[in-house]
Amino acid sequence: MRTHLLPALLALSALLAQPALTRAEDIRIGLAEALTGPASQYGVPIRNGFILAQDAINAKGGINGNRIVLVEEDERGKKEEAINVYKKLIFQDKVLLAFGPTLSNSMFAAGPIANSARVVAFGTSNTASGITDIGPYIFRSSPMEADVVPVTLKTAIRHLKLHQVGIIYGNDDAFTKSGYDVFKQALEAEHIAVVDTETYAKGDVDFKAQLTKLKAAQPDAIICPCLSEEGANILLQARALGIKVSFIGGNGFNSPKLLENAKSAAEGTIVGSPWFDGNPSPENQHFIAAYRKKYGTDPNQFSAQGYDALFIVANALRKIKLTGQLEQDRQALRDALPAIQFDGATGHFAFRPAPPHNGKPGGYDADQTPFVYIVNHGKFTLLK
Repeated sequence: MRTHLLPALLALSALLAQPALTRAEDIRIGLAEALTGPASQYGVPIRNGFILAQDAINAKGGINGNRIVLVEEDERGKKEEAINVYKKLIFQDKVLLAFGPTLSNSMFAAGPIANSARVVAFGTSNTASGITDIGPYIFRSSPMEADVVPVTLKTAIRHLKLHQVGIIYGNDDAFTKSGYDVFKQALEAEHIAVVDTETYAKGDVDFKAQLTKLKAAQPDAIICPCLSEEGANILLQARALGIKVSFIGGNGFNSPKLLENAKSAAEGTIVGSPWFDGNPSPENQHFIAAYRKKYGTDPNQFSAQGYDALFIVANALRKIKLTGQLEQDRQALRDALPAIQFDGATGHFAFRPAPPHNGKPGGYDADQTPFVYIVNHGKFTLLK
């Protein structure tokens, strides 16, 4: 090799080793999820679903020949981080739309930033009431607890022959408080008595005092609108105290971590979900097969919702003409989204407008019919 060519070859080699630069025609979509910390049990599967969808869309030519590029940020399941991440994605990275954050608490904190900037914030795992009250740029593909809980409760009443229940929930978290409110209203509508209500604070790990009181009240079941980490501890401690009745959970229980951590203590637990892995539709079976091939494990509800969400946005993008003018393109995407309907891994999906809040327009909620599961032999099993 001629020595005078060596510097040029080394420079070329270094250039090729660098990450590929984002092309001008790439469609930049923000993804703010909890990729570390306790909430990563939800955030990582969500991200996996998004990556799978991104690859599938781009493999078929993207959007009119333009690639979708996900700009990822770890908001760690913390409100302060979610705010910082949203600011970065919207004002520095100049994304067209921002997905996430993972938890409802974080969306309540970060959503107003997107709404004020007239950028769509699209939640795929936020189920607390009031999320879309933030404003007209807030969308979500995750059905509200207010939609899922009444269906779950009706099924549980029929299956368990319920007459009275106890409740335990976290009183300092938007998701758990909202879940409690929805369960309380649904119980009143079904004329089911509440014999005792106990609360805890975020970070608590000892629930024996609350569970002892619940046991003494002799409920037919215990309502637990908790996140799965707390829920698993509650289940384990309840069984250790001799509590044998079934638990009924909210969306926070829809995680394999609940079964992994609670093990046999989770048997008989009932929960509602917008996704059923046994759904025989071609869209769902294709998603499951592709997910297993890419990640070597089974998907869950949260990965399915992330997967579908990117296809929903892709369908909206195909209905508009991107101009390269960021504010104009952001508004065009926002205006195209409400009319999108999609048949995906979670079944048929459509948006419905949230009612006005304090005289101001709201955003758009998911309009989907949930499934109800019971934990049977360590697995979520469809309960009809």
